Amino acid sequence: MRMRGFRHRVPVEEARAAALRGVARLGAEPVSLDVCAGRVLVGDVISGVDVPPFRRATMDGYAVRAEDTFGASSYSPIPLAVVGESLPGTVPAAALEAGSALRIMTGAPVPDDADAVLRAEDATQRGDVVEVRAAVAVGKNVSRIGEDIATGDRVLTDGRRLLPQDVGLLASIGHSPVEVVRHPAVRVIVSGDELLAPGAAPHGTSIVDSNSPMLAALIERDGGTVEVARIRDDRDAMHAALASPGADVIVTAGAASVGTEDRVPLLVAELGELLVHGVAMRPSSPTGVGRIAETPVAMLPGNPVSCLVAYDFFAGPVIRRMAGLPEGWPYRSVRMPLAGRLVSQIGRVDYARVRVDSAGVHPLAISGASVLSSVTRAGGFVIVPAGLEGYAEGTEVEVYLYDADVPL
Repeated sequence: MRMRGFRHRVPVEEARAAALRGVARLGAEPVSLDVCAGRVLVGDVISGVDVPPFRRATMDGYAVRAEDTFGASSYSPIPLAVVGESLPGTVPAAALEAGSALRIMTGAPVPDDADAVLRAEDATQRGDVVEVRAAVAVGKNVSRIGEDIATGDRVLTDGRRLLPQDVGLLASIGHSPVEVVRHPAVRVIVSGDELLAPGAAPHGTSIVDSNSPMLAALIERDGGTVEVARIRDDRDAMHAALASPGADVIVTAGAASVGTEDRVPLLVAELGELLVHGVAMRPSSPTGVGRIAETPVAMLPGNPVSCLVAYDFFAGPVIRRMAGLPEGWPYRSVRMPLAGRLVSQIGRVDYARVRVDSAGVHPLAISGASVLSSVTRAGGFVIVPAGLEGYAEGTEVEVYLYDADVPL
């Protein structure tokens, strides 16, 4: 294949299936409550406690015997003796006998001999006497033991991506540390004699490596941790970067096509197994998929747009599955009509960058694999299946939005 192009390009779905073959969710690691938000839970969480663990007031007012308030009204208030108070975190000292009340704050324990809480708004206290101006029913304004969570309740299920409110719930039952799916360790290998480190200014025939920071952001979005190896076009350096242990996934950018310096597919075949090289899609046709031992390898083109597209098609699903996340497109999608014709070619999948506004979906580009600005100008993309020549103007298409917060 060196300098002769691809004799055969694998269909996208076949390549994606090869990339995901044998890939499974990683094992668990314990983390503390303060860092578990956004992580994927391993195993169901069963509460070992009641929440609340005691009867507590849900209003400021007075703990009373409900029968002592029957018949009370603003025209005919009933006086009760105030014999003490109950504050959050304390144990009421006073007994509550018939004809008495206990001043109580929200969240404070309700004494055993009280069965209701009278709202402060329905009472007037004068010295050590409170005038009850409304009757209160048994159980009113009292949260019972285990009302929120009972001992033995399954409160969260395996595979849930933990939300901030989940963290609060875990804290409320004293569940720490939390078992979550381990982050996949992803090694990003970027190669090229012409590359400068991100942050440098391009000069002469050198260009700045834009792929590694873009890939790092995508990998972190998908639940992975990133190690970047930026190397020159050197066979031994690439061999060492590919063969070094410690990565759950290897993602390469560049040296993936059929030129004389495109060594990555040959080295993957030497070190392990080259499953796919060349995919029937545009952009990103030089993409490759392989294995080194048990480690999946995604070989992405060096052109920035192709790199982005190939990552989302082939590397992203692998990392998300390992991280316990959904494998599908991590983008919000909407269905909207095309404002212009979208031309494609039968036999390949096309990733079309589009602009979206109130008038519909405007095709921007299918070609231009090195023009990264075409993606930043676009609001999203449309996938044209291999069996279609495109879509006519006015056709309703599914658009995947880069920014989920953009109003439409």
